[in-house]
Amino acid sequence: MGYAQLVIGPAGSGKSTYCSTLYKHCEAIGRSIHIVNLDPAAENFNYPVAIDIRELVSVEDVMEELGLGPNGALMYCMEYPFFFAYKHLEDNLDDWLAEELDHYMDDDYLVFDCPGQIELFSHMPMLRNFVDHLKRKNFNVCAVYLLDSQFVTDVTKFVSGCMASLSAMVQLELPHVNILTKMDLVTNKKAIEEYLDPVPQVLLSELNERMAPQFAKLNKALIGLVDDYSMVSFVPLDLRKESSIQYVLSQIDFSIQFGEDADVKVKDFDPEDDE
Repeated sequence: MGYAQLVIGPAGSGKSTYCSTLYKHCEAIGRSIHIVNLDPAAENFNYPVAIDIRELVSVEDVMEELGLGPNGALMYCMEYPFFFAYKHLEDNLDDWLAEELDHYMDDDYLVFDCPGQIELFSHMPMLRNFVDHLKRKNFNVCAVYLLDSQFVTDVTKFVSGCMASLSAMVQLELPHVNILTKMDLVTNKKAIEEYLDPVPQVLLSELNERMAPQFAKLNKALIGLVDDYSMVSFVPLDLRKESSIQYVLSQIDFSIQFGEDADVKVKDFDPEDDE
């Protein structure tokens, strides 16, 4: 059995930085992971790329050949027939990806660095089909949804972030870990802490204060939805602290049952090392 993280989230939420930091952390503790680039528009990497979608298709080529903009070209790469091979990524899952995955053993741990276009994980079928393919290959997969902590400055933005995350959760039907990134850049951490594990009644009260009275029923429905799906729990990530990275990784490992039936080779880890 293999294990995989599907790293998703809005553009600029820190997905590639997360993957790079995770790789360095695992390398430091003697743990093996492999980073897979699923972004056909990516240019530079701060981690070794184990598998690269750009070997199959790239945004630059599509833009040049078809005269599309960056976003249109990316959607074309991920969803529509590729102009050279007349295939798209979904058509190639059983040959290109299968061939690439054959290089890894059953117990390998893959981290997929995904594009930041929200459509890909909110309502389009491509990533869902990709996840189903990984499951058929006997991978335990977890969706890791990243949200920039600097975006969560008030209750309205927090609820908006929850809705986007919930959309991805419903679309992908995977174990889901929500992470607030860039905590090391937050100057007023107290303003963020109240959203890490908030009380729904408090959220509703704050939302009603900010919104006009005619939105009261909608506010109640939104907060009820957040509460019902347990989407009000975010894990903060401070990249300056090894203990923070280790805690996030442990939450993800638990969700995909990594290490439950095998000994994981790691060095001795002391959370005080990063203090």
